[in-house]
Amino acid sequence: QVQLVESGGGSVQAGGSLRLSCAASGRTFSSSAMGWFRQAPGKEREIVAAISRSGSNTKYVDSVKGRFTISRDNAKNTVYLQMNSLKSEDTAVYYCAARNTGWIPSKPNVQDYNYWGQGTQVTVSS
Repeated sequence: QVQLVESGGGSVQAGGSLRLSCAASGRTFSSSAMGWFRQAPGKEREIVAAISRSGSNTKYVDSVKGRFTISRDNAKNTVYLQMNSLKSEDTAVYYCAARNTGWIPSKPNVQDYNYWGQGTQVTVSS
């Protein structure tokens, strides 16, 4: 079993930045690929970014490329999402997720992840 706790969400004006953190406990963090997803009201949950267990492989949804950066610190059992140049369309609940394996699929989706955090709200005002 893996427990995931997100933090760092909040309200920010368009153009601003936030850094989300996800602290993991339970299963060996360093063996798990991780991901950040988001879900806006009335929309399906979508992948934002994914990272392999070593951090050597990352993937991003096109809408955040060049603005968001996913990273991890295996010594701290934590994965991060640095979000810059935020837009109103980035408003959503952001979820951290973990896989039972260390690699990430070519097109990560909800079904690929086994454990989920409770989510943290990000609100971007224009």
